[in-house]
Amino acid sequence: MKLNKFIFTAGLFAVALTGCTDLDVSPNSQYTEDPSKNSGVDPMIVVEAKMADVYFHLSGTFGRRYMEAQCLSSDEFTALAFDGGYYDDGTYAHQALHNSYATDASLDWYSEVTSGITKANTILEELGSGASAQMTAPARAMRAYFTWILMDSFGDTPILEKVPAEGEVVPRSPRKEVAEWIEKELTEIIPSLTEDVTENTYGKPTKWMATALLAKLYINWAVYTAESVDKYDAATAANPKLDDCIAACDEIINSGKFNLGSVDYLHKFSYDNSWKVEDFIYAMPYDALNLQGFQYARPRSFKQLKNMLPNVYGSTDKFTQSFGGNMVVTPEFAKLFSLEGDIRNLCILRGDVYNRDPKTLRPTNEPFVYNGKQVHFTETINLIKQDNTIDVGNDDNALQQGCHSIKWFIVPNDYNNGRNQSNDLPLFRFADILLMKAEALARLGQGGAKDLFNQIRAYAGAPQINGEPTLQDIYDERGREFFDENWRRNDMIRFGHFEDEFFPHYKNFPDANFDKRHRIFPVEQEMLDLNVGWTQNPGY
Repeated sequence: MKLNKFIFTAGLFAVALTGCTDLDVSPNSQYTEDPSKNSGVDPMIVVEAKMADVYFHLSGTFGRRYMEAQCLSSDEFTALAFDGGYYDDGTYAHQALHNSYATDASLDWYSEVTSGITKANTILEELGSGASAQMTAPARAMRAYFTWILMDSFGDTPILEKVPAEGEVVPRSPRKEVAEWIEKELTEIIPSLTEDVTENTYGKPTKWMATALLAKLYINWAVYTAESVDKYDAATAANPKLDDCIAACDEIINSGKFNLGSVDYLHKFSYDNSWKVEDFIYAMPYDALNLQGFQYARPRSFKQLKNMLPNVYGSTDKFTQSFGGNMVVTPEFAKLFSLEGDIRNLCILRGDVYNRDPKTLRPTNEPFVYNGKQVHFTETINLIKQDNTIDVGNDDNALQQGCHSIKWFIVPNDYNNGRNQSNDLPLFRFADILLMKAEALARLGQGGAKDLFNQIRAYAGAPQINGEPTLQDIYDERGREFFDENWRRNDMIRFGHFEDEFFPHYKNFPDANFDKRHRIFPVEQEMLDLNVGWTQNPGY
């Protein structure tokens, strides 16, 4: 994957922090100056040039902090401290205990998202009222997507349809109104977005990206339109948008442009994945040199991996950058990876660990050895004291507490560049479309979910089911299929499991919080300080 340097600046949200404007795009979109100055240039090329900064605006946010908030607040991961190391003022532990603080570093991306919205609005204002629907649709799609991110994570959200005047404070709109606005935006622009699925449209809004977002909006409609976040009850909530969700999914399925099995499951998320993965509807493309920010391996890999040869990634060169090793899979979630023949079982390291083949990404017969012994990751996690630091100590035994994710496979050539990776991050996948449709059918009491469900099982090599799947079956399957892709928190809330007990979110554990209002995060303190009149989310 090669990405070339391309710089465009855009106006910033009046109260948001300045975002990165030194960004990279596909070679097919390479410009070094604003082509609107040349009247002979196709207007759509002008839009493409202006939009590059918006397309990749959240690469840094997605590559670390957004991931921390979503993964650690779910039952997928917890974050360990090593005799105080990596406690980091509790920012990771707070998410795992559902006891977030408005000053947590893991939640400092609200302003970054709002600045992305303002960049899109700046482009729309520059295009003017005479611009065609085809010219404005990409900016409106990104604006809707960024607004969805805020609404999903923080609830009430400002609806920004223009760049605010200097000093203007835009109020946060009720979550229900925001959901309705996003729906309206998407249904208006979908006909004007490109249907192409090529290298040139990779990482950019297409008809299929917007339709996938619409399906995601519909499957969560009862959550987003509840009277308040704590009033949503998965057992009784009615979702009037399930038929609309199925229709959106069918649009993508019937397009014939996507499939599950162009590459095997492990390689979909590897260091060499790309636009050729036909399961990816919309992705954030990363490159360890030219589009940096993706750093999933740093907290997931064995803490002592630096300079080890041989090592678990099977590389012949050493990793020269350090690792954290502090994000581990919870004991409860690890148990999902137990289906016979399921390739997804290989996404986690547990028990005796063997070095992987960097080409097949599968285990070899060579033990992964540290200090003369084979590394053995335990499902159980033993703390040195029962408190909110989630501390396991810092000896060899402590470093092997908890299972580790190896889904985002790395090579030294990438990681040694400031711990960056070249793994592209899928934001919407075809597999998700199939399982969302299956879920909508199951919720409606209609048949047809089994065939969709078994498509997932078939390509993963897992056992087929004989009857229609239950909602619990679908919830568990979503856990396996979208593990470590930032969807679990969203799923847990919709299925009514966010207040479940899972390590260390136990009812007798210090600072573990079960307040239903904590289904959304607190708004970062800096945004509250800048926006006079905004109030903190209830419960914080």
